[in-house]
Amino acid sequence: MPKHPTAVITGATSGLGQLVAIQLAKRGYHLVLTARSKERAEATRRMIETHQASANIRFFFGDLSLMQDVNRVGAEIAAACPAIDVLLNNAGIHAFEPRTTSEGLPEMIAVNYLAPWLLTHRLETSLRNAGKARVVNVASEASRRHGVLSLPGDLTDTTPFTARGSSPIYGKTKLLNIMFTAELARQWAGSGITVNALNPGFNVTGLGRELRFASLIERILKLLRLGDPQRGTEIITRLITDPHYEKLTGGYYNVGTGKSIVPVSPGGDEAMQRKLWEDTRELLEQRGYLS
Repeated sequence: MPKHPTAVITGATSGLGQLVAIQLAKRGYHLVLTARSKERAEATRRMIETHQASANIRFFFGDLSLMQDVNRVGAEIAAACPAIDVLLNNAGIHAFEPRTTSEGLPEMIAVNYLAPWLLTHRLETSLRNAGKARVVNVASEASRRHGVLSLPGDLTDTTPFTARGSSPIYGKTKLLNIMFTAELARQWAGSGITVNALNPGFNVTGLGRELRFASLIERILKLLRLGDPQRGTEIITRLITDPHYEKLTGGYYNVGTGKSIVPVSPGGDEAMQRKLWEDTRELLEQRGYLS
């Protein structure tokens, strides 16, 4: 690995992404971060620089719920970074009300699953050019409460749901991340790129930002020392930097122990993983986001 490896991180202006960015800056990584807001990007830059004054940070701006933006941001990053050592697909949302993007896609599926799928595809050449690279996808044990997986319908399902009904949909997006990870690892076998997913555990920073009382719950949990985001940060950082994971690919690893987790059915089903891949590719091709 070069003296200053390059790490691309989505969702780095808050939560786990921001904490991992700080850890990687301390280790000498050059940071390439995505953001929607220039104000939050500059606040994140200042925060990282308080921990590592010499941090090398570049921001690329776009809305990851829009595949058109994902394509543009991916192209901009690829042009700026001919070699990428780490891609951390961290950005995600838990929406408590149904929203359809301007491109006609269900928002949670778009942000949590389709965006990392497409961004990873766009950065493939730069990842291969690094010689040895790592793709890390943030999944969740919320995947165990995914309801019923129905492909390809789930990828475009904009059926209304309640706040309570949002949880299975969020869980489904995380199941798709796990399945995508396993299939991508097979597709890229022998490329020098490893692809792994992780469960970051319950983190205070992952609370639904849309809930009116989320900030109050966050303060209470911090007082009780519950949901410490440093635990989630630690497992992500290990997957990126620990030599133990350098040659492991296609896995799903747990917070704390760092041990492999067997995903809930049909997460480990190779035929379903392949179907998901093909259905996703077909959807993105049909809509003009993949060529």
